[in-house]
Amino acid sequence: MESDYDELDRRLVHALQIDGRAPFSTIAEALGVSDRTVARRYARMRSAGVIRVLGGFDPTALGAVLWFLRVRCAPAAALPVAEALAGRPDTSWVSLNSGGTEITCVVRTESEADSEALLLAKLPRTPRVEGVTAHSVLHAFYGGPDNLVGKLGWLDTAATERLRPPPLPHRPGPVRLDDGDRKLLALLATDGRAGFEQLAAATGWSATTVRRRMTELREHGVLYLDLDVDWRVFGGNARTLLWLSVAPAHLEEAGRALAGHPEIAFAAATTGPTNLYASVVCANQRELYRYLTTRIAALPAITHLETAPVIRTVKQAANRI
Repeated sequence: MESDYDELDRRLVHALQIDGRAPFSTIAEALGVSDRTVARRYARMRSAGVIRVLGGFDPTALGAVLWFLRVRCAPAAALPVAEALAGRPDTSWVSLNSGGTEITCVVRTESEADSEALLLAKLPRTPRVEGVTAHSVLHAFYGGPDNLVGKLGWLDTAATERLRPPPLPHRPGPVRLDDGDRKLLALLATDGRAGFEQLAAATGWSATTVRRRMTELREHGVLYLDLDVDWRVFGGNARTLLWLSVAPAHLEEAGRALAGHPEIAFAAATTGPTNLYASVVCANQRELYRYLTTRIAALPAITHLETAPVIRTVKQAANRI
């Protein structure tokens, strides 16, 4: 796949990481090409499933809890269980790992009752599920609005600054969503570049109200723009999950260091048997070995490391609420 895409495609992806809703004319000016070229390139990659601009939302800003689940299954049951998990509106990043007998996924629970129903009742009683390990996300060091594309540096400083939108102020305090908000977020979850008129039609609001509400949700940290990318465009063919144990006194230091690694797509402190989780993207197994024996080996106070190569991704980002 990498040979099907060139430097301009990768620069366009980087531009969309900086501002996923930037007009094609603005991106074209920064890249030094025509508007039509940008529109054509984007349409080609989007139709091929290589890139999607999504409106992501942070459920923790609404009081929800994120869990990383590791579900061990009998070999013949792993794919059906993974597909069942992928069909749930509260799951994302459902993957088959480690020989095809383990499923990992991210689950959002709205309350303690939801957590108990899934983690203590439903999953453990699913036929041919042999064990479940749950890790609650305590703190994300990298991920969400931060995307691995931004670390790859395909655009120079001038182009980056031309595309970077003005920073939004942080607005603290609780957020309550109504039906219009949910319709807005649901549409943005499928197309983060949906126009204001299209969003207005879906919500029943005016385009001005849509624009104002999107700004408010972003200021509260509920809404952000995200990219769903096929990493093979950038030469990344091996996605691996890392589960690390770090001495508590060094957890913050190790997490911040991990977040700065160019291979890291996501990193978080968690509860559970290990206390640091990361998603790594490398070009191949040789580069993964080099990463583990250099950058990971240099992290402070690691007492345990487990790797889980992703064999198949059943579901990626999901932002429905």
